[in-house]
Amino acid sequence: MKANSINKTLDIGEVVRLTDVPPSTLRYYEEKGLIRSTGRHGLRRLFHSHVLQQLEFIALGRHAGLSLEDIASMFTPEGKLQVNRGFLFEKADEMEKSIRKLTAVRNTLLHVAKCSAQNHMECPQFQRLLRVAGKRKVPTGKKV
Repeated sequence: MKANSINKTLDIGEVVRLTDVPPSTLRYYEEKGLIRSTGRHGLRRLFHSHVLQQLEFIALGRHAGLSLEDIASMFTPEGKLQVNRGFLFEKADEMEKSIRKLTAVRNTLLHVAKCSAQNHMECPQFQRLLRVAGKRKVPTGKKV
């Protein structure tokens, strides 16, 4: 956000130009209560410049897999950010689990691509990677 836009009113075209968020999305976010226009200039909606930071937070939330309802719950009616830290810690933990699972899958795919074994199902390293990817434990007493 530019320093000269800190306490400025922006029309919808300026918001679109500064954020690359389409007008239809801005109208939808307004309908869902994520952002609020301050009025109109003719047919064009006007927004306070803090909408730029709100849109950045919305984009971050969407990248993190949050629903619009989850994101909306973190804004006060005045549009100020009120973060639910516990909820975000839960989401970060979920992401960490997904990252571990995806890493295991990636490692398995890379091994299969590089492994010179004739039959991958007989390759001990591939078997171990399969168990990790599938979260299956090795039976007691057996080492792979």
